[in-house]
Amino acid sequence: MRRQYWMKHYWLVAFFVICLLTLSGCADADGVKGQQAAADPYKATDTWTVYWYICGTDLESEGGAATADVQELLEATLPENVRVILQTGGAKQWQNNVFPNGAVGRYVYDSQGLRLVEALPDADMGSRDTLRDFLRFGKEKYPADHQVFVFWDHGGGSAAGVCYDERTGHMLSLDDLRSSFQEIWQPDEKNPPFELIGFDACLMASIDTAKSLQGFTRYMTASEELEPGNGWEYSGWMGALAKNPAMGGKTLGKAICDSYMEGCQRYGTAGDATLSVIDMAALPQLNSAYEAYGKEALQRAVKEPQTFFSAFGRHAQIAENYGGNTPKQGYANMVDLGDLVKNSRAILPENADKLLQALDACVVYKVNGVYRPSGKGISGYYSYNGDTNGLMAYLGLNASSLPVKCLYYYQIFGELPAQAANYLSSGDMASGSFARPTAPQKLFQLSSLEDLAVDVDKDGAAFVQLTPEQTENLSSVHCQFVYMNVEQDALLYLGSDADINADWDKGVFKDNFQGTWPMLDGHPVYIEISQETDDYNLYSVPILLNGMECNLQVAYSFKDSAWHILGARKEIGSNGAAERNLIQLKAGDRITTLHYGMTISGNEEEFKQFEMDTFAVTAQTHMADEKLEDGTYGYCFEFIDPANESALSKMAMYTIKNGNIVTEVE
Repeated sequence: MRRQYWMKHYWLVAFFVICLLTLSGCADADGVKGQQAAADPYKATDTWTVYWYICGTDLESEGGAATADVQELLEATLPENVRVILQTGGAKQWQNNVFPNGAVGRYVYDSQGLRLVEALPDADMGSRDTLRDFLRFGKEKYPADHQVFVFWDHGGGSAAGVCYDERTGHMLSLDDLRSSFQEIWQPDEKNPPFELIGFDACLMASIDTAKSLQGFTRYMTASEELEPGNGWEYSGWMGALAKNPAMGGKTLGKAICDSYMEGCQRYGTAGDATLSVIDMAALPQLNSAYEAYGKEALQRAVKEPQTFFSAFGRHAQIAENYGGNTPKQGYANMVDLGDLVKNSRAILPENADKLLQALDACVVYKVNGVYRPSGKGISGYYSYNGDTNGLMAYLGLNASSLPVKCLYYYQIFGELPAQAANYLSSGDMASGSFARPTAPQKLFQLSSLEDLAVDVDKDGAAFVQLTPEQTENLSSVHCQFVYMNVEQDALLYLGSDADINADWDKGVFKDNFQGTWPMLDGHPVYIEISQETDDYNLYSVPILLNGMECNLQVAYSFKDSAWHILGARKEIGSNGAAERNLIQLKAGDRITTLHYGMTISGNEEEFKQFEMDTFAVTAQTHMADEKLEDGTYGYCFEFIDPANESALSKMAMYTIKNGNIVTEVE
């Protein structure tokens, strides 16, 4: 889990000793690495209060993750002018004998150690009222020259929010964050009450999150991607602050980022890690540029909806996106703004460069792993799955951009909301909440692509030829692959891929089938593609890991033509809470591959999941493309529109015998 579970036992022995004694542990001497020294904006004698809102949830009750992070904090020796106030709750079971179950605990950690200051009745940590009360408690009891606030738990991005209380099922929305802070503090962009607000949670480095906190903090630190289980390194960045209380939020944010990435490298979770520091003083310019970009996109979409949304959707598909975004993993619907804007510069030329410049000015520092190289540090919402419930949650946010909301409303529901008139005419301004249409329209037509004929070229490759009108309704083309065993009356679904030779200009899409399929230690797996780039693709592979259903995260690198296993995660919850624990495989773990099948002769409409091969992980466990056994395989082209509706072509049949492949079509 997030830390080795045995750390809980160390905690139980050492906790009370630590509470009574001043610790000798401290942060690395450099504090912040890899950056030039900057002038400190404050005095070394200034006081600091760090608020830490710990919604323990299943991360704590199942693996002691919060306990382990508090243990990290206790390794940092604090001076008299730096203190941390902690509020604990939101977990069914705390994995220590100090934090109370079924109650809210408030603690202070300072130069004298850790001590309980208030024990309160149980409260919903996913409620704005609970957050507001903690803010009031800190303001009244522990005022300081500078303040930091850290949210700890699951995050779900713009639409879902942060801090999932596993007892109540509630999460704090972005509007909840703003209203809670606003009840206690007056927003002031020139002199905000907090030096830094951070999220030790997944997917929260969005423009919508930043806008919801505008006026309350100088800097924001958060991750665009899912955070790995190790999370922030509290001994590192708190140790840096303890050594230099004169530092400002920018330097503190860098210390958080650098210590976080160092921890990810130690735990082997750095591959897709991200963390960025956002300068809130530059946010107004970013908001303005994003509004202009959204207005330009909306106006172009209204003129040519199919042409625009098809191109825009393809740009979103290849942009760096976060959270998995596959049917089995779930959809976070978050995309890097910079990568999306860069990709769409040709179709949105008026404001793309301005928005990119504003992003560069806003993100003053960031770290990222090798499989997250393109992100600018701030994400935005994009409806990859076309889910109307998630879209309605996003549309309801006060912080989200109005023209962008109108754009996505039009894309998914096929009609313009009343508010779109604000950007399309000079009439009266329209306002009010977004209503779900009673009879949504379809902008995109896939009927001509359903059961589209497949042909075979002279080299034996299956291909389809689309008209310009057909391609204008598509955001992506994938392939679906199945194994057929007539004797056993079985159809085994092996997954989806983007391994297609695509010529969008000519409308020609060819297979790239070589008679191989990815296998895990020689066992065929079901795969779903989640990210396409020029350098690598990312995939999700459903498995049972020691009996627990999760998704193996893997990358295929075009640089070394090899597969790389990143780790395993549970799927995104129905409430949008993302699973932040990236589990590393270790020797002795038991993997069961999960597949999906149906009978050839039956009347089933859906594939059913079933368990296939079970084997032990070894030090040599790997994934590789391996030759498929002799037999018959089916291949369909999948045509996907910008609202995530899809159609399948007719099936091409591959017969493999003694390594030879014969392709047949109807």
